[in-house]
Amino acid sequence: MKRLFSATLLAASLAFGASSHAATLLNVSYDVMRDFYREYNAAFLKHWQAEGGTPLNIQMSHGGSSKQARAVIDGLQADVITMNMATDIDALYTLGNLIPADWATRLPNDSAPFTSATVFIVRKGNPKQLKDWPDLLKEGVQVIVPNPKTSGNGRYTYLSAWGYVQKSGGDEKAARDFVSKLFHQAPVLDTGGRAATTTFIQNQIGDVLVTFENEAEMIAREFGRGGFEVVYPSVSAEAEPPVTVVDKVVDKKGTRKEAEAYLNYLWSEEGQRIAAQNYLRPRNEKILAEFGDRFPKVDFLPVVKTFGEWSEIQKTHFNDGGVFDQIYLQQ
Repeated sequence: MKRLFSATLLAASLAFGASSHAATLLNVSYDVMRDFYREYNAAFLKHWQAEGGTPLNIQMSHGGSSKQARAVIDGLQADVITMNMATDIDALYTLGNLIPADWATRLPNDSAPFTSATVFIVRKGNPKQLKDWPDLLKEGVQVIVPNPKTSGNGRYTYLSAWGYVQKSGGDEKAARDFVSKLFHQAPVLDTGGRAATTTFIQNQIGDVLVTFENEAEMIAREFGRGGFEVVYPSVSAEAEPPVTVVDKVVDKKGTRKEAEAYLNYLWSEEGQRIAAQNYLRPRNEKILAEFGDRFPKVDFLPVVKTFGEWSEIQKTHFNDGGVFDQIYLQQ
């Protein structure tokens, strides 16, 4: 357990006020949200102080979404958890009894303050001409994608590819075969989205990185814009990253007021604008329109309407022995 905590908890925190009695919030989040929360936390603390809030520290922990949820269930004291799919938060109820079953009803938009699309990041000039999902199955194409067992990023890739086959008229067998071949094109399955980015960008492995559109901008900021291009496939499962207070923790620590204010501010105009600036699609339609030039129109597949409830998706596809295990282990 000690090893798990030290691997995920970042040493740095944001704070205001000199009091040694400042409350501390821990936000346990997923891999590719470092840049967004770095900006958002600073903005929230400024707002909190302006509103007369007591001294507050904010600490962050990042990693593969499912791995992060597991750490909280195992005892990591998260005041809030900000994941990229509902199943990882549901697990806090079903496996840890840390939150109520109806957690998603406590904030707008089923507690998901923004959305995102799945994109292909390809080498400059797109030498393999990868334009849509079938192109990833071409002979010799190496696909970099994180493991759906540990990463929501990987699960959205899996569902987007499955949904593409369905939308193209294919049956379940065709979808299984397509997704099986896609994941067998992967030379490695990293545990999270940021690790997959490192594999593709820094280690120069693979022909295409499948990830969220906001990660493309983070790569550009960190590594420059000259080495890659972004391709939007014809369809994408709509990522709706949800958030919640971790009730058992905040009630024990006495931080409910701070934690609820922290999450509510995600829907403020400032919070939504920071999301858009970090290439997350805001729920606020006015701000979405304001940043419309950076968000191409996407044929989104609503996950629940397309595939059923998240709990069933998880059980069918991603639990041990589920469809992903079946198709990935077959050679």
